[in-house]
Amino acid sequence: MSRLRMTSCLLSLLLLALVSSIMATAQHAGCKIRITDKGLDMLKFETQKFVEEEISNISMPEMQGKEGRFQYTITNVKITELNLTHAELQFIPDVGLLFDVQNSSISLSFYRRILYWFFYDTGNINAAAEGVNINTALNLIRDDEGRLKINNITCDAKIDKMKAKFTGTLGKVYHFLSSFLTTGMRFLLNQKICPALNHAALVLVNSLLETIPVRTEVDHYIGIDYSLIDDPVVTSRSLDMHFTGMFYDLSNPNDTLVNYAVDPVIREYDRMVYLALSEYFFDSMLYSYYKAGIFQIYIVNEKMSKDMEMLLRTTYFGTLVMMNPALVDAPLSLKIAVNSPPKTTMKTSGATVFMTASVKVMVLPPGQPPIQLSSMTMETKFNAKFSMKGKRLAIHADLRRFKIFSNQSALESLALIPLQAPLKTMLQMSVVPLINNWTKRGVRIPLADGMDFIEEVVEYHNGFILIGANLHFSKGLREMITGSNQTEPETNTV
Repeated sequence: MSRLRMTSCLLSLLLLALVSSIMATAQHAGCKIRITDKGLDMLKFETQKFVEEEISNISMPEMQGKEGRFQYTITNVKITELNLTHAELQFIPDVGLLFDVQNSSISLSFYRRILYWFFYDTGNINAAAEGVNINTALNLIRDDEGRLKINNITCDAKIDKMKAKFTGTLGKVYHFLSSFLTTGMRFLLNQKICPALNHAALVLVNSLLETIPVRTEVDHYIGIDYSLIDDPVVTSRSLDMHFTGMFYDLSNPNDTLVNYAVDPVIREYDRMVYLALSEYFFDSMLYSYYKAGIFQIYIVNEKMSKDMEMLLRTTYFGTLVMMNPALVDAPLSLKIAVNSPPKTTMKTSGATVFMTASVKVMVLPPGQPPIQLSSMTMETKFNAKFSMKGKRLAIHADLRRFKIFSNQSALESLALIPLQAPLKTMLQMSVVPLINNWTKRGVRIPLADGMDFIEEVVEYHNGFILIGANLHFSKGLREMITGSNQTEPETNTV
């Protein structure tokens, strides 16, 4: 009995350890996108037009045969008009999307050649399919590359009845043949609709989804990973997609920041689409730029204002004289280098970026190596504001707080007080514009070309920002799919 209890205890401990391990390794999303049922309503019109085009392009085979004394050949069958008046696009919880068409109609025309006894008759015939019902369910998954994909499609198409109107010499005689021909044509049309929609979803729409960036270069220094971390979450009201949302250094893509940030939460449904970005999204971007070594600026000669140069000469005049009086007239330089990855903080009051950097004052004797006069630490805090430009997230930074102190002594820190104001002005006039120049175009959000954010509202939360927006289609779904097969990979600028 004691052994059984011990075994049971060990199994419980192992199970607890397994669950704890799974929970500990659960990956948080750096980026989340929610498409609501309101967004689906807009997508419905594009989907309806696309389905109408696909059904219109159905090619019907030639029909020929013999019925009694009639010999017939039916050719050039064309769909002339579709009336999908009762079409709905809905979410299917835990599955994907449902496109449902009820009680609609299709108009057709075809060419007849009929032999009856010794009479030969030709001409066009108009037909109408009524009670057209199409029920199509799309299963959405995350594929092996982390991309959104239509995994399979279930389709059921049914036409209740079809009527044809014969005209010409033997129009009345063909009345009984009409029923025979339309029955065969209805059968063929029923068999053609679902394969056409299967091809549209699994080939054409999936080709469009493949254009949405998963792991792509942002600029010459960094890339971004937009792979899905799990299958999309589908409820009756929304489709939620959870992306890695991680930047990486192109020269060392395996050196990435671990995500310990708050997992963004989207609770809203009022707008068509919501974008949630955690602190990790921005921290990984800053970390990658830091690793790429671009957070450095060298200010010398014409890059340095005359006032700043005069102030530096005044501050370090005594040091220069003691070192070598000949250095008094040598050019001075400032080397600013971020010495640790910057950190983003999101709160309900706004977003800030904290950055520390080393500032070295150097004298540049002609024909000799630079000589360091002083080493300082600079602490800066920036306000960050976000806005959407189409499908790009733009960031604007403003200097909020600035402080410098000496790395050598408290006494020197006091002597540096006069440099505070001019250094702050220099940052505002040179470094901040440089940062905003990197970020003004923005980083692309994973939406297909032709689909953009409009009327956005930015909300700040503890640990993440939430952007609610409506969707605008600058292209039709057909045009988006056609363009997806022609567009070359895009390089973004951050």
